[in-house]
Amino acid sequence: MTKRRAPYGSWLSPIGAELLASATLRFDVQLAIAGTSIFWSESRAAEGGRSVVVERRDDGSTIERTPAPFNARTRVHEYGGGAFALAADGELFFSHDDDQRIYRAREGELPRPVTAASPRRFADAVVDRARNRLIAVREDHGDDARAASAAGEAVNTIVAIDLASGVETVLAHDHDFFSTPRLSHDGRRLAWLAWDHPRMPWQGSELWVAELDPRDGLPRRPRKVAGGASESICQPEWSPDDTLHFVSDRSGWWNLYRERDGRIAPLQPMAAEFAEPHWGFGGSKYGFEADGAIVCAFEQAGRSQLARIPIDGSFAPIASPFCAIRDVRVGAGFVACLAASETEVQAVVRIDLATGERQALRRASELRLDAGDIAVAEPIRFAGSGGAATFALFYRPCNRAFEGPAGERPPLLVVSHGGPTGFTDAALRLSYQFWTSRGFAIVDVDYGGSAGHGRAYRERLDGRWGEVDVDDVVAAARFVVARGDADGERVAIRGHSAGGYTTLAALTFRDFFRAGASHYGVSDLETLARDTHKFESRYLDSLIGPWPERADLYRARSPIHHAHRMTSPLIVFQGEEDKAVPPSQAETMVQAVRATGLPLAYLLFAGEQHGFRRAATIRRVFEAELSFYGQIFGFVPAGAIEPVAIENLPGAA
Repeated sequence: MTKRRAPYGSWLSPIGAELLASATLRFDVQLAIAGTSIFWSESRAAEGGRSVVVERRDDGSTIERTPAPFNARTRVHEYGGGAFALAADGELFFSHDDDQRIYRAREGELPRPVTAASPRRFADAVVDRARNRLIAVREDHGDDARAASAAGEAVNTIVAIDLASGVETVLAHDHDFFSTPRLSHDGRRLAWLAWDHPRMPWQGSELWVAELDPRDGLPRRPRKVAGGASESICQPEWSPDDTLHFVSDRSGWWNLYRERDGRIAPLQPMAAEFAEPHWGFGGSKYGFEADGAIVCAFEQAGRSQLARIPIDGSFAPIASPFCAIRDVRVGAGFVACLAASETEVQAVVRIDLATGERQALRRASELRLDAGDIAVAEPIRFAGSGGAATFALFYRPCNRAFEGPAGERPPLLVVSHGGPTGFTDAALRLSYQFWTSRGFAIVDVDYGGSAGHGRAYRERLDGRWGEVDVDDVVAAARFVVARGDADGERVAIRGHSAGGYTTLAALTFRDFFRAGASHYGVSDLETLARDTHKFESRYLDSLIGPWPERADLYRARSPIHHAHRMTSPLIVFQGEEDKAVPPSQAETMVQAVRATGLPLAYLLFAGEQHGFRRAATIRRVFEAELSFYGQIFGFVPAGAIEPVAIENLPGAA
């Protein structure tokens, strides 16, 4: 097939904004298994972002267990996760987004509330069938709870919820945060995680365990098993013989451990990550077979792998084509997980442990791209801030029907991920292919501070947010441009949330990028420290410095106070109901940039929170950002898209 030459950015793509908005799913990071059935939660943009719990049975039938208008989503920590729980017989309990009450869903019946209407939220529940109760994390936003809190914040506890009466009984308290209550199989012990301000769970957390009184089910003699201010604990689980297992980064890497007879031992020490930062509840990277063997996923050299650890302690990799594996759950002879490869979108996958046969039960999208339209990630390594080795993924423009003009290099989009303790992977993302199939190159940067590369790499950002990350995104772009893979005069940066802060900081404090797109990004660090929700309210202590003692650093690194230094056009996207990064952050930044006379576009979306979920919003965001780059970089996008109005654009009518 002879390719047609056309300006980069103007190529006709097989991936439209409408497809991204309405024909794709987002999987909430939570799978579960009951018998031979696999359950998962999927967010549907075409239904206004409603999250639905789906059951896939062994006969291949698929059932929606949470009927419309129910929305299985919790807002604990604002980021949620862990919105549903399963009993062994498949009975479902879930948190409904509208009222944050827990509902009981029996097949053939409408869901009925278990908890009372209140300002309380629940997450990460487990079913204690012997005592007819749920055990869950509770976040109380009531006035009485806030008044009793020294900081006037919501109060987090672990509670038991009686399924007959709805009465809630506190089981664990006196910490700022809790997660992952896990009941032993014999029902005699409860394990959980806890941590306190100013630490985030990936900085320092504690694993606790207690005996449960056989009469009233209350914890007795709780003891700390592991963890502390400089050790992060994740994913406590009980093996079939009720041995406590967990993940710790005490070695500098999140590795698997177990406690037996009061002694803690590593299972497979290696320079690899068997966990991810705890932004949301409900995730897991390992599970147990009936004989106690462990099936696990881990990240090494930027790629996910599966492995089996038999009870003899050996280590056996499991071959798979996947480069990104999340939420591993183990059933009788099979494993279920969320998995993707460089050429296949994320899917709920079932893997037979005896034969290795893989079956995709539900794909994020049914769109099948021609191989000639898929840009495959290329891992790159370059010298970042201070000369430190830094990692990124590079995507070349790719479209089987088009090529760029002779001698022309493509525009480059630099992606700064969120978190900032997030990470990137090489999984096929239709959102990236939307750009590469139109003639853009992309470099997706795991800047210093990112997860997936060990604790020391995560800690590179300590005290230096707005410096190390900015140095690294600039260095990544320079590296790609120097190789001849992109046009140095058409380099844009884009990011969501914390990545939006890196975007704004790079545009403000470095004269390098020629355009930028902030998706609900942070512009004022002082406001963020004062006004954000409880979970992140002290995060900046480690990333910047203690507030308000180091107010000078907060002001020095806040783009809002230095907008006069910005020299490049900006487009800003914001959700009107965002609690993590309130709209005031975007609006204040927009006003400051507007005063400079720079080209500017601002889109505020009603009904959207932190992360856009509605199909109409998603479509508009992609089309507006494409239109923005077209007007700034001088190309005409293909297809019928609604242009975005840009203020102060030279030559505009």
